[in-house]
Amino acid sequence: MESGDIIVGLDSGTSVVKAVAFDLTGKQLACASVRNRYYRAAGGAAQQSMSQTWQDAASALRQLGDHIDNLAARVVALAVTAQGDGSWLVDAEDRPVGDAWIWLDARAAPTVATLNQHPLAQARFSATGTGLNTCQQGAQLAHMDRHFPELLAKADVALHCKDWLYLNLTGVRATDPSEASFTFGNFRHAGYDDTVIDALGLTHRRHLLPEIVEGTETTHPLTREAAALTGLRAGTPVVLGYVDMAMTALGAGVHTGEANTACSIVGSTGVHLRSVTVDDVWLNPAQTGYVIPLPWPGYVTQVQTNMASTLNLDWLLNVAGDLLQSFGCETDHARLVAQIDSWLTHTTPGTLLFHPYISLAGERGPFVNASARAGFTGLHYQHTFGDLVRGVVEGIGMAARDC
Repeated sequence: MESGDIIVGLDSGTSVVKAVAFDLTGKQLACASVRNRYYRAAGGAAQQSMSQTWQDAASALRQLGDHIDNLAARVVALAVTAQGDGSWLVDAEDRPVGDAWIWLDARAAPTVATLNQHPLAQARFSATGTGLNTCQQGAQLAHMDRHFPELLAKADVALHCKDWLYLNLTGVRATDPSEASFTFGNFRHAGYDDTVIDALGLTHRRHLLPEIVEGTETTHPLTREAAALTGLRAGTPVVLGYVDMAMTALGAGVHTGEANTACSIVGSTGVHLRSVTVDDVWLNPAQTGYVIPLPWPGYVTQVQTNMASTLNLDWLLNVAGDLLQSFGCETDHARLVAQIDSWLTHTTPGTLLFHPYISLAGERGPFVNASARAGFTGLHYQHTFGDLVRGVVEGIGMAARDC
Protein backbone atom coordinates (compact mmCIF):
# COMPACT_ATOMS: atom_id res chain seq x y z
CA MET A 1 0.00 0.00 0.00
CA GLU A 2 1.10 3.61 -0.57
CA SER A 3 2.53 5.98 2.00
CA GLY A 4 -0.06 8.10 3.80
CA ASP A 5 -2.87 5.54 3.67
CA ILE A 6 -3.61 5.11 7.40
CA ILE A 7 -5.33 7.18 10.07
CA VAL A 8 -4.70 6.20 13.71
CA GLY A 9 -7.19 6.81 16.48
CA LEU A 10 -6.05 6.88 20.12
CA ASP A 11 -8.66 6.52 22.89
CA SER A 12 -7.65 6.46 26.56
CA GLY A 13 -10.74 4.95 28.18
CA THR A 14 -11.58 3.99 31.73
CA SER A 15 -11.14 0.28 31.03
CA VAL A 16 -8.49 0.20 28.30
CA VAL A 17 -6.25 2.50 26.29
CA LYS A 18 -6.76 1.70 22.60
CA ALA A 19 -4.84 2.53 19.43
CA VAL A 20 -6.66 1.64 16.21
CA ALA A 21 -5.52 1.88 12.58
CA PHE A 22 -8.02 2.65 9.81
CA ASP A 23 -7.62 2.97 6.08
CA LEU A 24 -8.86 6.14 4.42
CA THR A 25 -12.31 4.63 3.81
CA GLY A 26 -12.77 4.00 7.55
CA LYS A 27 -12.12 0.25 7.50
CA GLN A 28 -10.41 -0.97 10.68
CA LEU A 29 -7.04 -2.58 9.93
CA ALA A 30 -5.59 -3.37 13.36
CA CYS A 31 -5.96 -2.59 17.06
CA ALA A 32 -3.70 -2.64 20.11
CA SER A 33 -4.66 -1.96 23.70
CA VAL A 34 -3.31 -1.64 27.23
CA ARG A 35 -5.52 -2.13 30.28
CA ASN A 36 -6.08 1.16 32.09
CA ARG A 37 -5.37 1.51 35.79
CA TYR A 38 -6.96 3.76 38.38
CA TYR A 39 -7.35 3.49 42.15
CA ARG A 40 -9.89 4.40 44.78
CA ALA A 41 -9.20 5.97 48.15
CA ALA A 42 -11.03 7.28 51.20
CA GLY A 43 -13.84 9.78 50.84
CA GLY A 44 -14.90 8.66 47.37
CA ALA A 45 -11.60 9.46 45.65
CA ALA A 46 -10.95 7.89 42.24
CA GLN A 47 -7.60 8.83 40.77
CA GLN A 48 -5.23 7.88 37.98
CA SER A 49 -1.53 8.42 37.40
CA MET A 50 -1.09 10.98 34.65
CA SER A 51 2.43 9.83 33.76
CA GLN A 52 1.29 6.21 33.61
CA THR A 53 -1.62 7.18 31.35
CA TRP A 54 0.79 8.77 28.88
CA GLN A 55 3.12 5.75 29.06
CA ASP A 56 0.17 3.42 28.38
CA ALA A 57 -0.93 5.51 25.40
CA ALA A 58 2.58 5.46 23.96
CA SER A 59 2.76 1.72 24.56
CA ALA A 60 -0.52 1.11 22.72
CA LEU A 61 0.78 3.07 19.72
CA ARG A 62 4.06 1.14 19.71
CA GLN A 63 2.16 -2.16 19.89
CA LEU A 64 0.02 -1.06 16.94
CA GLY A 65 3.25 -0.81 14.97
CA ASP A 66 3.84 -4.51 15.66
CA HIS A 67 0.65 -5.34 13.75
CA ILE A 68 1.18 -3.15 10.67
CA ASP A 69 4.30 -3.04 8.51
CA ASN A 70 5.91 0.36 8.13
CA LEU A 71 3.20 2.02 10.21
CA ALA A 72 5.10 5.25 10.93
CA ALA A 73 5.61 6.06 7.25
CA ARG A 74 2.02 5.24 6.37
CA VAL A 75 0.22 7.33 9.02
CA VAL A 76 -1.29 10.48 7.55
CA ALA A 77 -2.75 11.66 10.88
CA LEU A 78 -3.23 10.69 14.53
CA ALA A 79 -6.46 11.65 16.32
CA VAL A 80 -6.85 11.50 20.11
CA THR A 81 -9.85 11.24 22.43
CA ALA A 82 -10.31 9.87 25.94
CA GLN A 83 -12.58 9.39 28.94
CA GLY A 84 -14.49 12.57 29.66
CA ASP A 85 -14.84 14.89 32.65
CA GLY A 86 -12.27 14.69 35.47
CA SER A 87 -9.44 17.08 36.32
CA TRP A 88 -5.89 16.65 35.00
CA LEU A 89 -3.82 19.46 36.52
CA VAL A 90 -0.50 20.49 34.97
CA ASP A 91 2.13 22.86 36.37
CA ALA A 92 4.15 25.56 34.62
CA GLU A 93 6.69 22.97 33.43
CA ASP A 94 3.95 20.77 31.94
CA ARG A 95 4.34 18.22 34.72
CA PRO A 96 1.41 16.59 36.56
CA VAL A 97 0.22 18.20 39.79
CA GLY A 98 -0.32 14.84 41.47
CA ASP A 99 -2.65 12.16 40.11
CA ALA A 100 -5.73 13.10 38.08
CA TRP A 101 -9.19 13.16 39.61
CA ILE A 102 -11.13 11.04 37.12
CA TRP A 103 -14.85 11.11 36.35
CA LEU A 104 -15.55 8.41 38.96
CA ASP A 105 -14.31 10.64 41.80
CA ALA A 106 -17.18 11.40 44.20
CA ARG A 107 -15.56 13.91 46.54
CA ALA A 108 -17.23 16.95 44.98
CA ALA A 109 -20.76 15.80 45.95
CA PRO A 110 -21.26 18.35 48.77
CA THR A 111 -19.95 21.13 46.56
CA VAL A 112 -22.37 20.13 43.79
CA ALA A 113 -25.25 20.39 46.29
CA THR A 114 -24.10 23.87 47.30
CA LEU A 115 -23.56 25.08 43.73
CA ASN A 116 -27.02 23.89 42.71
CA GLN A 117 -28.40 26.48 45.17
CA HIS A 118 -26.29 29.28 43.69
CA PRO A 119 -28.31 32.26 42.35
CA LEU A 120 -26.76 31.64 38.92
CA ALA A 121 -27.41 27.86 38.87
CA GLN A 122 -30.30 28.18 36.42
CA ALA A 123 -28.28 30.47 34.17
CA ARG A 124 -25.38 27.99 34.25
CA PHE A 125 -27.68 25.14 33.16
CA SER A 126 -29.28 27.28 30.47
CA ALA A 127 -25.86 28.05 28.99
CA THR A 128 -24.27 24.60 29.21
CA GLY A 129 -27.41 22.48 28.85
CA THR A 130 -25.64 20.20 31.32
CA GLY A 131 -26.64 19.19 34.84
CA LEU A 132 -23.92 19.62 37.43
CA ASN A 133 -22.52 16.40 38.90
CA THR A 134 -19.44 15.11 40.67
CA CYS A 135 -17.84 13.85 37.43
CA GLN A 136 -17.29 17.25 35.91
CA GLN A 137 -14.17 19.34 36.02
CA GLY A 138 -16.15 22.43 36.99
CA ALA A 139 -17.52 20.76 40.12
CA GLN A 140 -14.16 19.19 40.94
CA LEU A 141 -12.21 22.44 40.58
CA ALA A 142 -14.80 24.24 42.70
CA HIS A 143 -14.38 21.54 45.37
CA MET A 144 -10.60 21.78 45.19
CA ASP A 145 -10.82 25.55 45.51
CA ARG A 146 -12.70 25.10 48.79
CA HIS A 147 -10.89 22.10 50.26
CA PHE A 148 -7.62 21.50 48.38
CA PRO A 149 -6.48 24.99 47.32
CA GLU A 150 -2.85 23.90 47.36
CA LEU A 151 -3.51 21.76 44.27
CA LEU A 152 -4.82 24.70 42.27
CA ALA A 153 -2.02 26.92 43.56
CA LYS A 154 0.50 24.53 41.97
CA ALA A 155 -1.44 24.23 38.71
CA ASP A 156 -0.85 26.32 35.60
CA VAL A 157 -3.57 24.73 33.47
CA ALA A 158 -6.52 22.36 34.00
CA LEU A 159 -6.84 19.73 31.29
CA HIS A 160 -8.99 16.71 30.55
CA CYS A 161 -7.54 13.27 29.80
CA LYS A 162 -7.39 13.67 26.01
CA ASP A 163 -5.95 17.17 26.46
CA TRP A 164 -3.15 15.72 28.62
CA LEU A 165 -2.32 13.20 25.91
CA TYR A 166 -2.43 15.95 23.27
CA LEU A 167 0.03 17.99 25.34
CA ASN A 168 2.41 15.03 25.48
CA LEU A 169 2.02 14.36 21.76
CA THR A 170 2.37 17.94 20.52
CA GLY A 171 3.56 20.19 23.36
CA VAL A 172 0.36 22.25 22.98
CA ARG A 173 -1.98 23.02 25.88
CA ALA A 174 -5.53 22.94 24.59
CA THR A 175 -9.00 21.51 24.99
CA ASP A 176 -11.78 20.89 22.47
CA PRO A 177 -15.13 22.68 22.02
CA SER A 178 -17.19 19.82 23.46
CA GLU A 179 -15.67 19.56 26.95
CA ALA A 180 -15.02 23.30 27.11
CA SER A 181 -18.66 24.19 26.46
CA PHE A 182 -20.50 21.64 28.59
CA THR A 183 -18.20 22.35 31.55
CA PHE A 184 -17.43 26.06 31.42
CA GLY A 185 -19.22 27.42 28.39
CA ASN A 186 -22.24 27.68 26.14
CA PHE A 187 -23.32 25.03 23.65
CA ARG A 188 -24.71 27.69 21.32
CA HIS A 189 -21.25 29.01 20.45
CA ALA A 190 -19.05 26.22 21.91
CA GLY A 191 -16.87 28.68 23.82
CA TYR A 192 -16.31 29.74 27.42
CA ASP A 193 -19.06 31.68 29.21
CA ASP A 194 -18.34 34.18 32.02
CA THR A 195 -21.67 33.53 33.72
CA VAL A 196 -21.00 29.78 33.92
CA ILE A 197 -17.54 30.30 35.36
CA ASP A 198 -18.98 32.75 37.90
CA ALA A 199 -21.77 30.30 38.83
CA LEU A 200 -19.07 27.75 39.69
CA GLY A 201 -17.24 30.29 41.86
CA LEU A 202 -14.16 29.99 39.66
CA THR A 203 -13.76 33.45 38.12
CA HIS A 204 -10.50 33.87 40.05
CA ARG A 205 -9.29 30.55 38.58
CA ARG A 206 -10.14 31.35 34.95
CA HIS A 207 -6.44 31.48 34.06
CA LEU A 208 -6.41 27.67 34.44
CA LEU A 209 -8.68 27.18 31.42
CA PRO A 210 -6.75 26.28 28.24
CA GLU A 211 -7.16 27.48 24.67
CA ILE A 212 -10.04 25.86 22.76
CA VAL A 213 -8.88 24.16 19.54
CA GLU A 214 -11.26 22.95 16.81
CA GLY A 215 -9.57 19.79 15.60
CA THR A 216 -11.38 19.73 12.26
CA GLU A 217 -9.64 23.01 11.41
CA THR A 218 -6.35 22.96 13.33
CA THR A 219 -3.73 20.27 13.88
CA HIS A 220 -0.30 20.30 15.52
CA PRO A 221 2.75 18.19 14.63
CA LEU A 222 3.95 15.22 16.66
CA THR A 223 7.08 16.25 18.56
CA ARG A 224 10.40 14.44 18.24
CA GLU A 225 10.16 13.32 21.86
CA ALA A 226 6.70 11.86 21.37
CA ALA A 227 7.77 10.24 18.10
CA ALA A 228 10.59 8.44 19.86
CA LEU A 229 8.18 7.08 22.49
CA THR A 230 5.32 6.11 20.17
CA GLY A 231 7.23 4.78 17.18
CA LEU A 232 5.51 7.25 14.84
CA ARG A 233 7.17 9.86 12.67
CA ALA A 234 7.93 13.34 14.01
CA GLY A 235 5.80 15.95 12.32
CA THR A 236 2.79 13.65 11.86
CA PRO A 237 -0.36 15.83 12.16
CA VAL A 238 -2.16 15.27 15.47
CA VAL A 239 -5.86 16.05 15.82
CA LEU A 240 -7.47 16.89 19.17
CA GLY A 241 -10.76 15.06 18.96
CA TYR A 242 -13.97 15.78 20.82
CA VAL A 243 -14.82 13.96 24.06
CA ASP A 244 -15.21 10.17 23.78
CA MET A 245 -19.02 10.27 23.89
CA ALA A 246 -19.20 12.52 20.84
CA MET A 247 -16.55 10.53 18.99
CA THR A 248 -18.33 7.23 19.60
CA ALA A 249 -21.60 8.77 18.44
CA LEU A 250 -19.92 9.85 15.21
CA GLY A 251 -18.55 6.33 14.76
CA ALA A 252 -22.04 4.95 15.33
CA GLY A 253 -23.38 7.16 12.56
CA VAL A 254 -25.29 10.05 14.17
CA HIS A 255 -23.97 12.42 11.49
CA THR A 256 -26.59 11.60 8.88
CA GLY A 257 -27.51 15.14 8.02
CA GLU A 258 -30.85 14.67 9.77
CA ALA A 259 -31.82 15.56 13.31
CA ASN A 260 -32.86 12.97 15.90
CA THR A 261 -30.46 10.23 14.82
CA ALA A 262 -29.67 8.44 18.07
CA CYS A 263 -27.50 5.77 19.64
CA SER A 264 -26.71 4.16 22.99
CA ILE A 265 -23.20 3.36 24.19
CA VAL A 266 -23.09 0.55 26.74
CA GLY A 267 -19.59 0.95 28.14
CA SER A 268 -18.09 1.63 31.55
CA THR A 269 -20.76 4.28 31.73
CA GLY A 270 -24.01 4.28 29.76
CA VAL A 271 -24.43 7.06 27.21
CA HIS A 272 -27.72 7.61 25.39
CA LEU A 273 -27.79 10.44 22.91
CA ARG A 274 -29.39 11.91 19.83
CA SER A 275 -28.25 14.62 17.45
CA VAL A 276 -30.43 17.73 17.38
CA THR A 277 -30.12 21.21 15.97
CA VAL A 278 -29.06 23.87 18.44
CA ASP A 279 -32.51 25.45 18.21
CA ASP A 280 -34.21 22.15 19.13
CA VAL A 281 -32.36 21.53 22.40
CA TRP A 282 -34.84 20.83 25.21
CA LEU A 283 -33.66 21.80 28.70
CA ASN A 284 -35.51 19.52 31.14
CA PRO A 285 -36.96 20.90 34.41
CA ALA A 286 -34.83 18.52 36.51
CA GLN A 287 -31.69 20.13 35.02
CA THR A 288 -29.96 16.85 34.19
CA GLY A 289 -28.07 15.44 31.22
CA TYR A 290 -25.48 16.91 28.90
CA VAL A 291 -25.54 18.96 25.71
CA ILE A 292 -22.38 18.22 23.73
CA PRO A 293 -21.49 20.04 20.50
CA LEU A 294 -20.68 18.03 17.40
CA PRO A 295 -17.99 19.05 14.91
CA TRP A 296 -20.33 20.47 12.30
CA PRO A 297 -22.23 23.75 12.50
CA GLY A 298 -25.64 23.95 14.10
CA TYR A 299 -25.76 20.44 15.59
CA VAL A 300 -25.26 19.13 19.12
CA THR A 301 -25.98 15.89 20.93
CA GLN A 302 -28.56 15.84 23.70
CA VAL A 303 -27.37 13.24 26.19
CA GLN A 304 -28.42 11.31 29.29
CA THR A 305 -25.76 9.16 30.94
CA ASN A 306 -26.26 6.54 33.62
CA MET A 307 -23.17 6.73 35.78
CA ALA A 308 -22.20 3.06 35.83
CA SER A 309 -23.19 0.66 33.07
CA THR A 310 -20.85 -2.29 32.50
CA LEU A 311 -18.98 -1.24 35.65
CA ASN A 312 -21.82 -3.01 37.48
CA LEU A 313 -21.04 -6.22 35.60
CA ASP A 314 -17.30 -5.76 36.17
CA TRP A 315 -18.02 -5.56 39.90
CA LEU A 316 -19.96 -8.84 39.94
CA LEU A 317 -17.37 -10.67 37.83
CA ASN A 318 -14.61 -9.34 40.08
CA VAL A 319 -16.45 -10.78 43.08
CA ALA A 320 -16.53 -14.16 41.33
CA GLY A 321 -12.87 -13.89 40.37
CA ASP A 322 -11.82 -13.05 43.92
CA LEU A 323 -13.77 -16.03 45.27
CA LEU A 324 -12.21 -18.45 42.78
CA GLN A 325 -8.71 -17.13 43.47
CA SER A 326 -9.20 -17.56 47.21
CA PHE A 327 -9.63 -21.30 46.51
CA GLY A 328 -6.56 -21.40 44.29
CA CYS A 329 -8.48 -21.55 41.00
CA GLU A 330 -6.80 -19.84 38.09
CA THR A 331 -9.08 -17.48 36.19
CA ASP A 332 -9.06 -14.06 34.60
CA HIS A 333 -11.60 -11.41 33.69
CA ALA A 334 -11.75 -12.44 30.04
CA ARG A 335 -12.72 -16.04 30.91
CA LEU A 336 -15.50 -14.81 33.16
CA VAL A 337 -16.79 -12.47 30.45
CA ALA A 338 -16.83 -15.42 28.01
CA GLN A 339 -19.18 -17.24 30.40
CA ILE A 340 -21.85 -14.49 30.43
CA ASP A 341 -23.85 -15.85 27.46
CA SER A 342 -24.09 -19.26 29.13
CA TRP A 343 -25.36 -17.75 32.39
CA LEU A 344 -27.96 -15.75 30.50
CA THR A 345 -29.08 -18.78 28.47
CA HIS A 346 -29.77 -20.88 31.56
CA THR A 347 -31.65 -18.30 33.65
CA THR A 348 -35.16 -16.88 33.58
CA PRO A 349 -35.80 -13.20 32.81
CA GLY A 350 -37.26 -10.91 35.42
CA THR A 351 -36.71 -12.92 38.60
CA LEU A 352 -34.50 -10.28 40.24
CA LEU A 353 -34.42 -6.50 40.28
CA PHE A 354 -31.00 -4.84 40.41
CA HIS A 355 -30.46 -1.12 40.88
CA PRO A 356 -27.28 -0.51 38.84
CA TYR A 357 -25.81 2.31 40.94
CA ILE A 358 -22.54 0.60 41.86
CA SER A 359 -20.45 3.76 41.49
CA LEU A 360 -19.44 5.53 44.69
CA ALA A 361 -20.40 8.73 42.89
CA GLY A 362 -24.06 7.62 42.78
CA GLU A 363 -26.11 8.48 39.70
CA ARG A 364 -26.15 11.37 37.21
CA GLY A 365 -28.79 10.40 34.68
CA PRO A 366 -31.66 10.83 34.27
CA PHE A 367 -31.55 11.99 37.89
CA VAL A 368 -28.60 13.26 39.93
CA ASN A 369 -28.11 11.64 43.33
CA ALA A 370 -24.60 11.15 44.69
CA SER A 371 -26.01 8.86 47.40
CA ALA A 372 -27.68 6.36 45.03
CA ARG A 373 -26.37 2.83 45.62
CA ALA A 374 -26.76 -0.60 44.05
CA GLY A 375 -28.83 -3.46 45.40
CA PHE A 376 -30.71 -6.65 44.55
CA THR A 377 -34.41 -7.00 45.34
CA GLY A 378 -36.23 -10.33 45.32
CA LEU A 379 -33.41 -12.75 46.21
CA HIS A 380 -34.44 -16.22 47.36
CA TYR A 381 -32.73 -19.51 48.15
CA GLN A 382 -33.00 -20.96 44.64
CA HIS A 383 -31.25 -18.09 42.91
CA THR A 384 -27.83 -18.91 41.41
CA PHE A 385 -24.86 -16.82 40.39
CA GLY A 386 -26.24 -16.86 36.87
CA ASP A 387 -29.43 -15.21 38.15
CA LEU A 388 -27.29 -12.46 39.67
CA VAL A 389 -25.57 -11.93 36.32
CA ARG A 390 -28.94 -11.74 34.54
CA GLY A 391 -30.26 -9.33 37.16
CA VAL A 392 -27.29 -7.01 36.66
CA VAL A 393 -27.59 -7.15 32.86
CA GLU A 394 -31.33 -6.43 33.03
CA GLY A 395 -30.68 -3.58 35.47
CA ILE A 396 -28.20 -2.04 33.03
CA GLY A 397 -30.86 -2.30 30.32
CA MET A 398 -33.52 -0.66 32.46
CA ALA A 399 -31.14 2.18 33.36
CA ALA A 400 -30.65 2.75 29.64
CA ARG A 401 -34.43 2.84 29.15
CA ASP A 402 -34.74 5.22 32.12
CA CYS A 403 -32.33 7.62 30.41
